[in-house]
Amino acid sequence: MSAVLEARDLVTGYGGLTVLREVSVSVDPSEVVVVLGANGAGKSTLLSALSGQLPLTGGQLLVDGTPVRNARPDVMLAKGVSLVPQGRGTLTGLSVMDNLRLGAVTRKDKAEVGTDIDRWFTVFPRLAERRDQVAGTLSGGEQQMLAVARAMMSRPRLLLCDEISLGLAPVVVQELFVTLAEVNRELGTALLLVEQNAELALEIASRVYLLEVGEVSASGSAESFRDDNSIRAAYLGY
Repeated sequence: MSAVLEARDLVTGYGGLTVLREVSVSVDPSEVVVVLGANGAGKSTLLSALSGQLPLTGGQLLVDGTPVRNARPDVMLAKGVSLVPQGRGTLTGLSVMDNLRLGAVTRKDKAEVGTDIDRWFTVFPRLAERRDQVAGTLSGGEQQMLAVARAMMSRPRLLLCDEISLGLAPVVVQELFVTLAEVNRELGTALLLVEQNAELALEIASRVYLLEVGEVSASGSAESFRDDNSIRAAYLGY
């Protein structure tokens, strides 16, 4: 079975500065993978490249084993890859309802969009209570819930999440991770997480990549990373 998404020897960066150097990662169907690394290691750059937000200068992306010739954001979304960017990623001037509708704009099954909106209102009841409220007036936790729901409205096969716990209260972070685990278990959506809360991420992940200075320095099972003393000291704090 081919990976939902595979990156082979990716090279990319900004303004002539190379950030990722021959990075190779993959995510299998329904798998949960986490990318660990220090600040500045290139984790967010990796997700930008995988989602088509950042052009490649080397390497290639493959979806279901087939190379993607023109990896723009709309192309990757159409192929089932959706991104929850760092910093919420909602349209702050639009209502909660309009954000969710826009998340489904590429779908052809328009009759099912309302059903999915109701599903996410059930998952995140606070969004249902604020359906007509402008997204920019929501709390940080509510905006992150909206960002996840909006990304899922395209019914992706792979959800990329960039630091969704950043700046949020622990109770909200726990709620978001429970939701992500349910999304993976019940909908079969594969997850690729870049996450500062390594402990929570490793609880739901099956596999891990360690990114250091723009290169993959290690990879393996989540269990092996949890049992590694140097990883625990660097990323788990014990």
